[in-house]
Amino acid sequence: MSNAPASRLRALLAEPRLLVMPCCYDALSAKLIEQAGFALTFMSGFAVAAARLGLPDTGLISYGEMLDQGRAICAATTLPVLGDGDTGYGNAVNVKRTVRGYGQAGFACVMIEDQVSPKRCGHISGKQVVDRAEACRRIEAAVDARNEGADILIMARTDARGPLGLDEALGRCRDFADIGADIIFPEAPLNQAEMARFCSEIKVPCMANMIQDGQTPLLPPARLAELGFKIAAYPLTLLSAATEAMQKSLISLAAGHYPHHISFSSLKDIIGFPEYYREDKRYSS
Repeated sequence: MSNAPASRLRALLAEPRLLVMPCCYDALSAKLIEQAGFALTFMSGFAVAAARLGLPDTGLISYGEMLDQGRAICAATTLPVLGDGDTGYGNAVNVKRTVRGYGQAGFACVMIEDQVSPKRCGHISGKQVVDRAEACRRIEAAVDARNEGADILIMARTDARGPLGLDEALGRCRDFADIGADIIFPEAPLNQAEMARFCSEIKVPCMANMIQDGQTPLLPPARLAELGFKIAAYPLTLLSAATEAMQKSLISLAAGHYPHHISFSSLKDIIGFPEYYREDKRYSS
């Protein structure tokens, strides 16, 4: 089997289990996910916009910024990394460029969605989607880029459930699968019955998006597996945990105390100082 990221992701998708996927936003969070023993990760657009720019996920971050962040993430981990490609950053030709660029950066998969640009987070109100023909053209362009040599899988996302209803969202997912998408991401189904329908009616692997206080029920992995999902994504878990820890540390410092969390020695181990010293000694002796 090839060791390329896309090949390793295909092998994971062929395994008879749910893939629990914490999402990263920088190189350090990607390393932590790998060190914790997870099999794959996803570069969350929401989390990258928040961590890199301190801005909301409303289409403000650019293709170049996402690609730059992605290169650092893919270089920091051996895990297959899935990447948020938003709407493809333009027309169908831009979608092809996005897919090729993400493949060259080292991603195993790129997600392309059907929102109107500028897009917004999938679990807030006011979302709009392009018509189904335009949505399909985006996925067709992405699949063409893959078939023309980009070594990367295509995840097709629809946000149509909110603005256009369940039947339209299901219809788009079926079309995306027929076009050749490798993974389907139906964003924001409202209950378990809807979630089960997506998994039963779509003949390619489906991903569930687990967000606390989101529109979709926050279910345990075992239940998501029973419903038929192949991947369970947790896009904000690490960002939320890091933000809370930083806020508590700042409160402690402001009150005149030193917050005691992970030790300096442990932090050095996590980010790779022992490996660096071994390499340095090898070439210095």
